[in-house]
Amino acid sequence: MTTYLVLTVIGDDKPGLVEQLAQTVAANSGNWLESSMSQLAGKFAGILRVSVADDNADELIASLETLSDSLKLVIEKVSAEDIGKASRTLSLSLIGNDRPGIIKEISSAIASQGVNVEELNTQCTIAPMSGETLFNAKATLKVPGELDLDELQQSLERIADDLIVEIQFE
Repeated sequence: MTTYLVLTVIGDDKPGLVEQLAQTVAANSGNWLESSMSQLAGKFAGILRVSVADDNADELIASLETLSDSLKLVIEKVSAEDIGKASRTLSLSLIGNDRPGIIKEISSAIASQGVNVEELNTQCTIAPMSGETLFNAKATLKVPGELDLDELQQSLERIADDLIVEIQFE
C-alpha cells in the first residue's frame, strides 16, 4: 500500500532548500508527486504531495522533521480516498480595482455551493492608463459533479457586479 503525505514548508529563502527537501524524500524512497512553491517577502513557502510505501512512511516523516533547523514543516497524511473524488475542474479569472474583501466575498460564494479552491494566485498591478491598482486573481476550482455550473456562474456574476470586478470562467 501507499501513504500520501502533504507537506507545507516555510523558511528563509536561500539556495538549496528545494534540493534539501528532494534529497530527503528520495533518500527515504519517497516520490515527489506535485508541488507549488514560491518566494514571498524573503521567505520560501511551498506545499507538496509525496507518495511513499507504507513501510517507509514513518522513516520519511522522521527524516523530514530533522529539517526543522532550516524549514518549518507541517506534515499531514492524506487518505487515498481523498485523492480523485468525482468533480470537475473550472478555471476562474478575476480583475478589478483593488479593495479589501474581494477574495472574502468570492470565496464565501463558492464555498457555500461546495466548491473547493484547489489553487489560487493573486497579485496587484498598476493599470496602464489610469495608474490605479488592479487586483488580479486566477483560481482553479474543484466543482462537485452534481453542481449546476450555470447556478455557480450566476452567483459569482451577482457578486462581481457588487464588487465591480470582471470574472471569467474557462
